[in-house]
Amino acid sequence: MTFKAKISKEEINVLPLEAFEGGITQIEDAAAARQAVAVLRSFPAIGIDTETRPSFSKGVRYKVALFQASTADHCYLFRLNKMEDTASIFDLLSDKNVKKIGLSLRDDISGLSKRHSFKPQNFIDIQSIAQRYGILELSLQKIYAIVFEKKISKAQRLTNWENDVLSSAQQVYAATDAWAALRIYNRLQQEKALSPKQLTKLISEQNSIVTTEKNEQEP
Repeated sequence: MTFKAKISKEEINVLPLEAFEGGITQIEDAAAARQAVAVLRSFPAIGIDTETRPSFSKGVRYKVALFQASTADHCYLFRLNKMEDTASIFDLLSDKNVKKIGLSLRDDISGLSKRHSFKPQNFIDIQSIAQRYGILELSLQKIYAIVFEKKISKAQRLTNWENDVLSSAQQVYAATDAWAALRIYNRLQQEKALSPKQLTKLISEQNSIVTTEKNEQEP
């Protein structure tokens, strides 16, 4: 199957909305975390993501509040801001036997490392994977739209992830991001990646399109 290289916001807006419909478990203590990690370790790959309370003041930064880890049908929301003992979570992140699938993972790893030092093992970034299949977008929403022709909402992104109680909308949003990364990865593994020559040609063609459009817009 050949995927589109690019997709516009206008194209995404008319797509049907999709969200995670599996089970969601919130974790706020060490014992529950250990049980959840034991389950997650039984899977060869999981989708992951993090959420941080947004700052609207210059110089004010918050630590990662939430770590999401999802299988195909169940997502665990680890509320790091409420937990004192997070050792089992970071043991999972250092487990080379479990693939951790996410997007823009450098940011997630950096944020998580401010909570607890760990050695990242077997992290796979969707941004680099997608390019091998001719998808030149970088956002999760755009990559998902290209692969599945569905739209995932980003409406809850700038909400307060340190709220005492996460709303149902926040929980579904957080779970969807982790689940979507895993779903994209699993779907792409069913396809044949482009050869280096094919990818180089595609990138060149897209650059030519951008240059032409830019020239046409100039007075």
